[in-house]
Amino acid sequence: MIAEFGHAALIIALCLALVQAVVPMLGSFVGQRSWMRLGYSLAVGQFLFVAVSFACLAAAFLADDFTLKYVAQNSNTELPSYYKISAVWGAHEGSLLLWALILAGWSAAVALFSRALPLPMGGRVLSVLGAISVGFGLFLLFTSNPFARLLPVALLQGADLNPLLQDFGLIVHPPILYMGYVGFAVPFAFAIAALIGGQFDAAWARWSRPWINLAWMFLTLGITLGSWWAYYELGWGGWWFWDPVENASLMPWLVGTALMHSIAATEKRGVFRSWTLLLAIFAFSLSLLGTFLVRSGVLTSVHAFAADPQRGVFILIFLAIVIGGSLMLFALRGPAMQKVLAYSGWSRELMLLTNNVLLVSAMTMILVGTLYPLIADVLELGKISVGPPYFNFFFVPLVIGLLVAVGIAVTTRWRKTEGRLLLQKGALPLVISLLCALVAPLFLGADRSFSSYSAGAALSVFLALWVLATITSDLKDKIGTDLTRVAKFSRSYLGMQLAHTGLAVCVLGVGLSVAYDESRELRMQPGDSAQIASYQFQFVGIDRIPGPNFIAHRAEVRVLQQDRLVTSLFPEKRNYNAGGQVMTEAAIDPSLARDLYVSLGEPLGGNTWAISLQVKPFVRCIWLGGLMIALGGLLAAMDRRYRRQTRVVSAAKGTAL
Repeated sequence: MIAEFGHAALIIALCLALVQAVVPMLGSFVGQRSWMRLGYSLAVGQFLFVAVSFACLAAAFLADDFTLKYVAQNSNTELPSYYKISAVWGAHEGSLLLWALILAGWSAAVALFSRALPLPMGGRVLSVLGAISVGFGLFLLFTSNPFARLLPVALLQGADLNPLLQDFGLIVHPPILYMGYVGFAVPFAFAIAALIGGQFDAAWARWSRPWINLAWMFLTLGITLGSWWAYYELGWGGWWFWDPVENASLMPWLVGTALMHSIAATEKRGVFRSWTLLLAIFAFSLSLLGTFLVRSGVLTSVHAFAADPQRGVFILIFLAIVIGGSLMLFALRGPAMQKVLAYSGWSRELMLLTNNVLLVSAMTMILVGTLYPLIADVLELGKISVGPPYFNFFFVPLVIGLLVAVGIAVTTRWRKTEGRLLLQKGALPLVISLLCALVAPLFLGADRSFSSYSAGAALSVFLALWVLATITSDLKDKIGTDLTRVAKFSRSYLGMQLAHTGLAVCVLGVGLSVAYDESRELRMQPGDSAQIASYQFQFVGIDRIPGPNFIAHRAEVRVLQQDRLVTSLFPEKRNYNAGGQVMTEAAIDPSLARDLYVSLGEPLGGNTWAISLQVKPFVRCIWLGGLMIALGGLLAAMDRRYRRQTRVVSAAKGTAL
């Protein structure tokens, strides 16, 4: 019966979403305040019923209810309980229910924390969010119902969760990534509400800015966790593969980053209004496009769900309605809202515009590289593969330009900045960055000589130090000799500087890990050893060990440096009981300066195994930088002026009443 309760709760949630989509919007047009207020209660109610439905599905997994088709296909009696919970979103139907739950959660959060909004604006925002929920509710119930029964015969043990997903990464990565994906529905709803009501000013920017920061923070954290998960779980030792589904998460992040900068200019100076509206529409549209790519079956990817033409057609129609309708509305109303303020020469506005152009250009390049093979296939132009050489060739120069612009932007002022001031503030950081970048490669890497000098490492050090030096210079100018001034800095400013610092750390990690990565693929028997960089890897032997739902061959590899034991690593080759799938579990000894990475390949006969040995310098800086960027977004979202504005508006409403 618990599955029927979950199904009924999902139907009720859809009905509430339908009313939420219609009634508050009508109320905003006819002036019925009670209709507009109804949207707040409906959003909370919809969230509660979707949460009940989600809890029922989780209970079915824990109870091994294999009469449910989705549970039977993605669980097993031997599966540990914590993986049964994460298996709820381990495949298409459950992950879509998670998407609906998070969307309802964002809607409820807007209803609870945005009551200071003017009632017509709040009603319209919640109506747009309700309309999006209707689309996903229909998708769930008619094409992707997780409560469909497997009758009359049910599996006794279940087919098991994909072994690749039986990992801590599945527990944390999808929910956080979806928080970012779905979170961009809120600024999208604000943009559509502004276009409908003709209200797009600095107040609108302040209302929507914290929601943009939060969604962007979650998406940043989700992408960072996904990169880390792929690095240690897939056994290849890579942290980004330009996989089409990875690209699907990077594109809304790039546009969301541009949106964050654009709305800052809109709030402070009233510029880029149409640009900000368009970016808000594109950020969520790209999130929906990612949903289409993952769930339609048009892509072959380790991340993609099973192909289903019916699902693909539904999402494509929904995508066309959302993107087409919003762009048509923008074409009719957007240009009329543009307010042009004067700025000239080297100004903060110019640098923000440059930043946005570079970010959108990077997104467009990735979009073309991702979709062109699909379009060529549909048009029967042949099978075309677009791989890392294409993406690296275009993406790297754009990132270089972006980092240079970030350093310059720190030294500029609003409206206009004198060239003399730019030289005065930028000269010392430039000189320091260049000198350190030229010298640093001589002290990095295993072979410290001119013959192994890495221009890529020098460029990475320069870009990272350029950003860090300009940030330090700006902080020094603002603090002076009075350290107490730090307490007076806004959280938005501190968050910006922390995010830019994280970007520099991430770039440093990418550049140095690529430049100095060393790896070898070897045939090894117990007793064999190999030298990589300054480390000696000794293959001790293989043990056969049981797991909760698998049998593993576990190798022991000792790592020595100058005859001193550094660590012992235990990579595994797992054979899962339910389906017989074989998975590689890499063993890693991490540190900020380097990772020692060992993965066990296939048995080659005669007690010989294929083993991959890698030394990866500074690779942890990539994820440390990502975490710093995400924390910067969170800090900016917690800026006091957003709460202060809420209190002021609420007080004014109370006085009026």
